[in-house]
Amino acid sequence: MIPEEAMKFQGQVATPMVLEVEKGAIRKYADAVGDENLLFWDEEYARNSRYGSIVAPPGFFGWPFKWKGTFVLMTELRDEFMRAMARAGYPRLLDAGIEYEFFSPIRAGDTLTASLEIESVSGQEGKNGARIVCVNKTVYYNQFGAVVAIARQTSFLTRT
Repeated sequence: MIPEEAMKFQGQVATPMVLEVEKGAIRKYADAVGDENLLFWDEEYARNSRYGSIVAPPGFFGWPFKWKGTFVLMTELRDEFMRAMARAGYPRLLDAGIEYEFFSPIRAGDTLTASLEIESVSGQEGKNGARIVCVNKTVYYNQFGAVVAIARQTSFLTRT
């Protein structure tokens, strides 16, 4: 049921991406999602908190140092996988959700390295026919080499 081409991608890791977590970007992100938590906005409040500085809202990991003109973490590996699945007859991508594990706060001024892996590829029969289930795992490391978060994003690739 799963195209052989899909299985070739399982376990592959993309070139890591370096992200800059900047205070102004934290504020813009918090504003965009409507989060008024003072930890994201007020330097004095954040400085006097247990975190000691402004921190990033959950799900915000900064912006790439070298922007390639696509979405953040839309890596060449992910693009190549999508093209291969389209050729195999699965051109439609549906976002099936994302799960986060957080290990330590991400602070303004941090530099993160994001490493995306195509963790699993499997087949599934849905009410509209066969689909491919792809789980991408992204591990975020801070400038000290510590894992600060892991994200697992699930996508469905369908024929229609």
